[in-house]
Amino acid sequence: MSCGEPHETDCSEILDHLYEFLDREMPDADCTKFEVHFEECSPCLEKYGLEQAVKKLVKRCCGHDDVPTDLRAKVMGRIEMIRSGHTVPEHDVTATPQES
Repeated sequence: MSCGEPHETDCSEILDHLYEFLDREMPDADCTKFEVHFEECSPCLEKYGLEQAVKKLVKRCCGHDDVPTDLRAKVMGRIEMIRSGHTVPEHDVTATPQES
């Protein structure tokens, strides 16, 4: 997605790291880059607003259960595989093989 306009920070970079911004898991300087980009780019701002609304809805509906660390690591691993262009097999690639 891109608005077709040149920006100091490319739309693809913004969208690749949108959840880090939403979760405040990035340095303040990077957050500032995102905020500036959102002021200039309405498609990215719209995507941000949508993802923010989904995040709030999930939080409200799913309670306040903490996500197990290993589950979060597995999900993040899959996301990174997909972002890097690797195909993800249907079976759980992060599961350890069961001993026979």
